[in-house]
Amino acid sequence: MAEQLFDRNGFTATGMDRLTEASGVSSRTLYKHIGSKTALMVTILTERDRRFMRRLDVRSVDALFAALEDWVRVEGSRGCLFLKTHGETGGDTPEIAQVVLAHKDAVRARIADIVALEIGGGGDPDLAEQIVILFEGATAAAVYRGVEAVAAARAAAGILVSRMRP
Repeated sequence: MAEQLFDRNGFTATGMDRLTEASGVSSRTLYKHIGSKTALMVTILTERDRRFMRRLDVRSVDALFAALEDWVRVEGSRGCLFLKTHGETGGDTPEIAQVVLAHKDAVRARIADIVALEIGGGGDPDLAEQIVILFEGATAAAVYRGVEAVAAARAAAGILVSRMRP
């Protein structure tokens, strides 16, 4: 419930009063269990990272984009919660910045691993970076174009990968 509020309204606009109302508990109870709004956001981002990375447990670039298409259909297309939160806090909240950067590093590493599986030979850092940019761009464009943006990025990634295969 808190994740959906932050995802829909943003970190700053989601006040503790809104969180207590949605959760049905007092602010005192909420603070007792979470400590602070920042701690709650870190917990939410950590859990979202776990769920998202589990979806990226695939063995091909095509399956990577299929997983993103599924994520957009199931979770919605409001953009990347990690980047939205980082943007709202300006990177000035160390706990949040750390979780965001760890997530983005993990996504980048996972994509590099998938590219290496796909083309062999230890992969190609340039191709992996191109796939990362397509993946991130599709996530952002899905906000206003929906799953079609992911499908377009998927097709472009397929062309790039096919050119690199031996």
